[in-house]
Amino acid sequence: MTRASFLVQGYEVVIGFETHVQLATRSKIFSRAATAFGAAPNTQACAVDLALPGTLPVMNRAAVECAIRFGLAVGAQVAPRSIFARKNYFYPDLPKGYQISQYEIPVVQGGTIPFYLGDEQRCVRLVRAHLEEDAGKSLHEDFHGMSGIDLNRAGTPLLEIVTEPDIRSSAEAVAYAKELHKIVTWIGICDGNMQEGSFRCDANVSVRKPGQPLGTRREIKNLNSFKFMQQAIDYEVRWQIEELEDGRAIEQATVLFDPDTGETRAMRTKEDAADYRYFPDPDLPPLVIAADWVARVQSEMPELPRAMAERLVREYGLPDYDAATLTQSPAMAGYFEATVRAGAAPKAASNWIMGEVSRRLNAAETGIDACPVPPWLLGALLQRVSDGTVSNNAAKQVFDALWVEPGDVQDGPAALARVDAVIAAKGLRQMNDTGALEAIIAQVIAANEKNVAEYRAGKDKAFNALVGQVMKATQGKANPQQVNELLKRALG
Repeated sequence: MTRASFLVQGYEVVIGFETHVQLATRSKIFSRAATAFGAAPNTQACAVDLALPGTLPVMNRAAVECAIRFGLAVGAQVAPRSIFARKNYFYPDLPKGYQISQYEIPVVQGGTIPFYLGDEQRCVRLVRAHLEEDAGKSLHEDFHGMSGIDLNRAGTPLLEIVTEPDIRSSAEAVAYAKELHKIVTWIGICDGNMQEGSFRCDANVSVRKPGQPLGTRREIKNLNSFKFMQQAIDYEVRWQIEELEDGRAIEQATVLFDPDTGETRAMRTKEDAADYRYFPDPDLPPLVIAADWVARVQSEMPELPRAMAERLVREYGLPDYDAATLTQSPAMAGYFEATVRAGAAPKAASNWIMGEVSRRLNAAETGIDACPVPPWLLGALLQRVSDGTVSNNAAKQVFDALWVEPGDVQDGPAALARVDAVIAAKGLRQMNDTGALEAIIAQVIAANEKNVAEYRAGKDKAFNALVGQVMKATQGKANPQQVNELLKRALG
């Protein structure tokens, strides 16, 4: 698949992302006020957050460390010296009249986010990631036609991550956002809760004819789910193309997505940097990050998803796609490796975790860290599939039983005993007796002369019909591979 395949009605889609990642600190970026979600309105906003006279901001060291971790994770440069600036604008939920952010010299510069779109690898370049404080929140419900202001979020530490306009479709945008979400949660700098606003994406969308300069962009603000992200971008692309085809120009604007209508609507004219009148914050000195601080953070970093995926390919012989899927979270990767340590073949473990295990987890709306079937039980079950004790289809019934009642076992022999007990109780042990199977096959051949004749005339479907008759006669307990071999031998 090439970039050209993403043309929509002869137009190329161009998307850049700005993502606000709420950093996992206990206190705010410039004050000691709490950042816990769900507190009563205006109970977590202190004098510093409101910039009352006589207060001074003090940098939160933990927030800086989060920025360093992210820079290292994406292969960016961590600036040894960066500057905080005041971004001036007036809005009811911004009590200072300005936001402390970074402009000319951000703390993280450059970097890349590689990811998979289907089975094809893509890569989005990052421009920067800068530290800033969040604003408050305007509330428009249950106020009898008025609006309320909750300043609990004011001063909450954010890392704003900005991409180059490298994305060419809504599907690619979602894949990028999911990969970024994975990275920030993997390295522990964000809880990733989109519903609570911990991970908020803004998509800058424009369209152009191939080879033409970039079109005028419109920014879709505060996309807080991957589903809505794709819907919003798709609608915005269609809207812009229709406008251009009708001879109207696109005006730069900030828009919101309405999930109820599936449409974007303009909120305000989009500002440029000059409108914010950035200037260095006089109350904050330059942020200086020594090389030994970066080195210490580097030494404490976990194995990153990309590195782990490469290791899974190298050590276990997995396909790239499997490795990328299994490293969606540390919990999933850990579950896979524990299943292999419990005796499962790596590819079989991968297939089951991406298939049956994920299916059950999705249905239960839970994560793999809360999977009722621990990896040592799945490893034992896959051993029994491998040694022919139970078929892969029958193993799904065993898995269902273990999901409901796994039992309190951990070690290898105990796990195998638990699996064997379920197989026996359900009568799922696979028939591997060659003599008994040969007798059943002889009966099936004698009773199905037409299928036998068709098979000998070169019709492969007739062979499958005979296999089905054997499996029916054994109530599905025969080893399918063994049935195939014995039946072919019997048919000459």
